[in-house]
Amino acid sequence: MIERGSGYLKIRQKARWALAVVCLLACAMIGPASAQLFTDRPPPVPPAPVPEALSGPAISLAPPSGPAATPNLPAPVLQPPVSAIPQHLATPSGAKEGVLALMARYGKDLPVINGGLIWRVFSDKPDENGAFKLIREDRGATPNIVLPPGNYVVHVALGLVTAARPVTVKSDTDRESFMLPAGGLRIEGRVGTSRIPANQISFSIHKGSQFDSGGESPVIVPNVTPGEVVMLPEGTYNIISNYGDANSVVRSDIRVQAGKLTDTTITHRAAVITLKLVGEKGGEALANTAWSVITPGGDVVKESIGAFPRVVLAEGEYRAIAKNEGKVFERSFNVVNGVDGEVEVIAR
Repeated sequence: MIERGSGYLKIRQKARWALAVVCLLACAMIGPASAQLFTDRPPPVPPAPVPEALSGPAISLAPPSGPAATPNLPAPVLQPPVSAIPQHLATPSGAKEGVLALMARYGKDLPVINGGLIWRVFSDKPDENGAFKLIREDRGATPNIVLPPGNYVVHVALGLVTAARPVTVKSDTDRESFMLPAGGLRIEGRVGTSRIPANQISFSIHKGSQFDSGGESPVIVPNVTPGEVVMLPEGTYNIISNYGDANSVVRSDIRVQAGKLTDTTITHRAAVITLKLVGEKGGEALANTAWSVITPGGDVVKESIGAFPRVVLAEGEYRAIAKNEGKVFERSFNVVNGVDGEVEVIAR
């Protein structure tokens, strides 16, 4: 018979630690993985050059050395240094509680992360339902968490970047430092020299390059608002920008660097066109008109019903087809980048 000695027990204990960490990391990834995907394929784009995204120099996310702070970034969360534990948190020898001092960096030899962190401390063993009990949560940059001595699992998140680690708290101070290779991405859209209003444009962020084999990768952040700072793991991402709901779609690759904020401007070559069916030039628009906008090749770009439908169209050539009271009228027209206008179709 084989004796199960202390070595066997240590192996079982390590296996439990590993299982706890794997389960927590899986839970952390459920949110991004379950994000809604874009299921509607964009309509065809007429032949036209697709502009590249313009990326400015990456700005450090570390606290500024001078009095000026990085514009539009959340104010830094001021926290005492990890080494400066308040006196009332210090635990004398023989006390029943210890202090877990936590901090995170963007990477080795990179600055300390000074805001935006969510710390969670879990029990190291699941309960009868298989869930890991949440013991503490803290949103400070360098929190000092008082805990009874024992084994725990610490999980930290910064945007979509997460890390987890088993820790042991004793009747003193345990200092733990985490590495989160995260970078910020901020996007805006322009047409010509004008900024596109936030309610007319949307962005989705996909992992990897648009030129990677295997087709379009799943979206990890849908419906990003212009000017919003999204924290992402360091790496390459594909941004899909939709101006309006027709065919002004631009795809761009961008590189996110750890500890840096990258500002990206995506330029669309498009214009806003208002369609009107009139009895004579300059006349009143006829109501209850069904519209179809098609490319020279016959691909339908946009369909709508109304007297004055407005549609954002990519630069190029089109035909407008109007149906009213059983009659069909049409007209060819061109869309010039940045030049909004009206297209009148005369009912005769």
